[in-house]
Amino acid sequence: MLTVEHLETAVDRGEIDTVIVAIVDMQGRLQGKRFHARHFVDEVLEHGTEGCNYLLAVDVEMNTVDGYEMSSWARGYGDFAMIPDFSTLRRIPWFPATALVIADLKWLDHTPVPASPRQILQAQLARLADAGYRSFAGTELEFVAYRDSYEEAYRKGYRDLVPANQFNADYSLLQTARIEPLLRRIRNDMYGAGLTPESAKGECNLGQHEIAFRFAESLTAADHHVIYKNGAKEIAAQEGVSITFMAKPNAREGNSCHIHFSLQGLDGTHVGYGDGPGHMSPLMASAVAGMIATMREFTLLFAPNINSYKRYQAGSFAPTAVRWGTDNRTCALRLVGHSPASLRIENRVPGADVNPYLAIAGLVAGALHGIEHGLTLEDEYTGNAYTDESAPHVPANLRDALALWEGSDIARAAFGDEVVAHYANNARVELAAFDAAVTDWELVRGFERL
Repeated sequence: MLTVEHLETAVDRGEIDTVIVAIVDMQGRLQGKRFHARHFVDEVLEHGTEGCNYLLAVDVEMNTVDGYEMSSWARGYGDFAMIPDFSTLRRIPWFPATALVIADLKWLDHTPVPASPRQILQAQLARLADAGYRSFAGTELEFVAYRDSYEEAYRKGYRDLVPANQFNADYSLLQTARIEPLLRRIRNDMYGAGLTPESAKGECNLGQHEIAFRFAESLTAADHHVIYKNGAKEIAAQEGVSITFMAKPNAREGNSCHIHFSLQGLDGTHVGYGDGPGHMSPLMASAVAGMIATMREFTLLFAPNINSYKRYQAGSFAPTAVRWGTDNRTCALRLVGHSPASLRIENRVPGADVNPYLAIAGLVAGALHGIEHGLTLEDEYTGNAYTDESAPHVPANLRDALALWEGSDIARAAFGDEVVAHYANNARVELAAFDAAVTDWELVRGFERL
C-alpha cells in the first residue's frame, strides 16, 4: 500500500511512472485511465479526473443501450467526476513502475451517483453504522484455467479449449502442481498489491482452482475482490494462458463466489456470537433471518447474468433451496465458525461473475431488514436441502429474479427507486440480447433434425 507522500517520493525518484485510476462498473469490472505519474501528481492528485457517464449505462459488450435515466443520447452522454480514494492507493507488481487507485464517482456538481456499485455498498454500510454495527466479508472466487491464450480462445470461439488439468483436481497437490507457476505468481503479486492471500487449491471442474484471501471490512473486501479478479486475468494473459470467472463455463461444476459475512459492534465486539442456534446471538439470528427473507428478492444482486442461473442444479454444490444450516453445503446460507472471532454466515448463492459491491450490499441490507424488524430465524436444515420441496427456491432464471427485484418493497426501501430501476434495466438489456441470439444448442437440435 502507498500513501500519497510515498507516491510523490517514488515518482520523484523515477520508481513509479504510471498511475491507474479505476472505477467499478455495473458488471464489477475495473474501468479507467492510465496516467503518466508526473501528471497524476501535479494535476489529478488534487483535482481528480473525469470519465463518460456511459460507463454505468452499457452492456457487457460496452454497447450503449436505452432505458437508463442517468445516461443516454438524449442527455448527451456527459461526464462524471472520478475522485480517487487514496486509502486504496497501492503498487501493482504485475506491471513495472505502476500504482493503482480506486475512484468514487460524483456528478460534476459534486452530488453522488447513487447507481455506482461502490456507492451502493457505502450507503448500506452507512445504514449499518447508524444501527451501531460494521460488517466484515471474504469472497472465495473460483476460476477455470486454460492453456490457450485469450487471443487463441477468441479465435476458437471459446470452444475446444485445453484445460490446465485433465481431470478433477479437488484438493489434489499433484494436479495443482501442474499450474503452480501461475498460481504462485498470482498469490505473490496480490500480496505485493496489499492483499493477504491465504491458500490455493484445486476444484472439481477441469482446470478449476480457487485462491482464498483473508477477510476484511466489507468495502475493503470488495475492493480487493475486483483488484484480484482484474489482476489475475492480466497475469494470466502475460503468462500466455487464460482464465474465466464465468459462473458456468461448461456442463461441469460452475465457478462459485461464496461470500463469508460477519458483524461486529463499532467498538470491535463480536456481536454475532451467543448461546443461540449454532452459537449465534439473537442479533445474528435476526440478521440471518433477514437474509433468508430477502434472498429471492435480492437474487439479482447475487446472480446478475443469464449464465449465473445455470449453476443452480441439484447436487452441484450450488444451492437451490433458501435454507440455512450449520456447516451444511446444500443450503443457500451455511453457518461456519465456532468462536466469537470466527462465527460467520456463508452465502453460497453468488457465482464468480458477481459484482461484489452489490452482493455484499445485499447481505448488509438483508441483515438490517432482519435486525430492524426483529425477525425470528427458522430452524436450521440438517439434511439434504436439495430434496426439500417445501423450501423457497433460488429463482430459476434472470427473468424471474428481475420480477422479484422490481416488485420488492424491501429493495426500494433499502436501495431507493433509482438503484432498483437502474439494475432492473441492466437485467432487461441482457434478457433482450439473449432472447435475440441463436445459440449452439438450437443449431445442434434444429439445423438438420427439424
